[in-house]
Amino acid sequence: MRPPYPLELVPLFLEFLNKRRTKFTLPLRLMEELRIDRPGLFFAIGGVAPQGGGRLNEMWNPYATQWDQYQAASSAARDAGLVDEKGGRWDLTPAGRDLVQRVRREADAYLASLPSPLSTEDLVRLASLLGRAFEATAASLDRRWHSHIARARRIAGDGTRPMVALENAVQGLWQARDDCHMAAWRQAGLDGPTLDALTRVWRGEAASEAELAAKLTTQRPTDVAAELARLRHDGLVAADGAPRTTDKGAKMRQAIEDETDRLFFSGWPDDVGSAAAWIREKLGAVNAAF
Repeated sequence: MRPPYPLELVPLFLEFLNKRRTKFTLPLRLMEELRIDRPGLFFAIGGVAPQGGGRLNEMWNPYATQWDQYQAASSAARDAGLVDEKGGRWDLTPAGRDLVQRVRREADAYLASLPSPLSTEDLVRLASLLGRAFEATAASLDRRWHSHIARARRIAGDGTRPMVALENAVQGLWQARDDCHMAAWRQAGLDGPTLDALTRVWRGEAASEAELAAKLTTQRPTDVAAELARLRHDGLVAADGAPRTTDKGAKMRQAIEDETDRLFFSGWPDDVGSAAAWIREKLGAVNAAF
């Protein structure tokens, strides 16, 4: 697919993911059944399960420098018998794996029960087009950058059900876009925490270094200071005064966005790209109906 890319589709993916399970009550029932809080439950089913296990810095935010915020949740999940930790690595227990399968089964049934504003034919076509887009992005992106793509495949549901197939496709696309973005900033020579600092400065979110550090809650202030010093040394952020990008820094940050879009969309089949307006209309209708 060649530009211009259908960038207007990207917010619809996030809207779908934020809304499609808003009335799915199983997590509330599980919290009561297991006597666990929401962070503890989702540490297991939303962190360890999609990642396939791993260390905290592998399972969670690539833009962080500290993970103390997960201590309580990980302890709660372990106390509930859902996860184990050995040498800093977290994995699901047999009970945790059974729970993940239960959540997936019930989520599939819930999604299949939702009334659709689309005909079955249109819903199947929408899921198919977006599923092909996901597979095309995954195939075209260098495998060294695959991280979130693998997570999407681990948590996919029963694709024979049209609404579940749509969830699989949209979840896959959202995770693939994360991988494309990470590939873009890594190829630009940045690490995640420094990219996050540059992004906040680029957006004009902080009038001082202290304000920037306050916004980057998953980083230590000393790490933010070191990142800002590096960005200034490299000529990406102004050398003095309030944090602000130089022309070089602004161009570099915009180039990362442009490369993210290229990596994400360029592999899409032409017929999927030509159906972008139809996809926008139909996915927007599904989102509005949730």
